[in-house]
Amino acid sequence: MSVAHGDDARGDHEVVTGEAVALDVRPASVILRGAGTIIDCVAYLAIFLVVFLGIGWLTGDTDSALARALLIAGLVFSILIVPMVVETATAGRSLGKLAVGARIVRDDGGAIRLRHAFIRALVGVIEIYLTIGGLAVMTALLNGRSKRLGDILAGTYSQHERVPRLPPAAFGLPVQLAAWAETVDVAPLPDRLSRRVAQFLLQASKMTPATRSRLASSLAAEASVFVSPVPDVPAEVFLAGVAAVRRDREHAGLMLQRARLERLKPVLTARPHHFPER
Repeated sequence: MSVAHGDDARGDHEVVTGEAVALDVRPASVILRGAGTIIDCVAYLAIFLVVFLGIGWLTGDTDSALARALLIAGLVFSILIVPMVVETATAGRSLGKLAVGARIVRDDGGAIRLRHAFIRALVGVIEIYLTIGGLAVMTALLNGRSKRLGDILAGTYSQHERVPRLPPAAFGLPVQLAAWAETVDVAPLPDRLSRRVAQFLLQASKMTPATRSRLASSLAAEASVFVSPVPDVPAEVFLAGVAAVRRDREHAGLMLQRARLERLKPVLTARPHHFPER
């Protein structure tokens, strides 16, 4: 999560706290919100079904007026009281939101209170249950943070809490190959061989010693054709050195190409002499 100070750094996905600190957060998309809402609705309607069966078992056919009153109370309890209590007690989480990795928070990023949950649940009866989610989807599609009408009135939004997986760590050059790397000639490896070497280095720690040694020797034999001179080191160390040298040299080549393009940019983007601004 990146932190920036000042209003000039504020973007569509930023929340400014009371200390004037902008936090870069990700609102949940309409699809994620829809999936979470479907799960929640199924759970709450299942609660109402249990209440309905319980009322039918208790009242039977003795008092239809009492049964209707209890059914209305059970419906209000299932689709209004239960969502409000769940979101308040779990600080904006529910079964569906846990499944999609989202949480309801205030516009300033803080945890919601009872009044926020009550407004969301009350408006949700209209925009989710009475319109079968149509009003909620339409409002979310027109909002930058995918807010539904209940979120707009309550001052909340759905925050996506699951962060993307970090890229795997790059392997550094083995210490014993530092002098070798300065003068070695490593030709570009074939794409298939390069991918196999990278996969081996990532998964080597999970292999059995025999499999690890056998694969390292096989890959080293294939890669040695593109390397001169071949160092007298274990096969796995050799593969790590080849991968590190190729990565560093390709990165240096890309940086050199970018620097040359930056030097040419004024010439490529310049207008002819006395060409008018339009």
